[in-house]
Amino acid sequence: MSVQRTLVLCKPDAVQRGLVGDVIARFERKGLKLAGLKMVSVDAELAQQHYEEHLQKSFYAELEEFITSSPVIAMAIEGENAVEVVRGLMGATNPQQAAPGTIRGDFGLNLTKNIVHGSDSVVSAERELSLFFTAGELYDYQMTMSAWR
Repeated sequence: MSVQRTLVLCKPDAVQRGLVGDVIARFERKGLKLAGLKMVSVDAELAQQHYEEHLQKSFYAELEEFITSSPVIAMAIEGENAVEVVRGLMGATNPQQAAPGTIRGDFGLNLTKNIVHGSDSVVSAERELSLFFTAGELYDYQMTMSAWR
């Protein structure tokens, strides 16, 4: 097992529906640590950088329109195997296929309005974290509860 950092975005639907606290609580209850947290307005340029693998896909315009429609909450989440653990907590990308008890299964509405984004690999996490955070915005600290994990 290795300690990793991954990017999680509470998308516009999470912000507008007042679900950010619920989303953060799920990660914290699991024992993951917040290493960075901020509200960000995603513009077209940042959306294109973030979703670069989807630029040529038919659904990209809808994706960009949605992610730029309202501020998002960007989080750097840290913990053992954080990428895999976070993705498990989020559930399947399509909320209609996501298991109850996962963030998307409990709160997501459709493939676009699925509450959260999480990096899909360690390599993606490093790239995506650098888009949303500077080095000075990420924090290293020891949680007092770490002995209980």
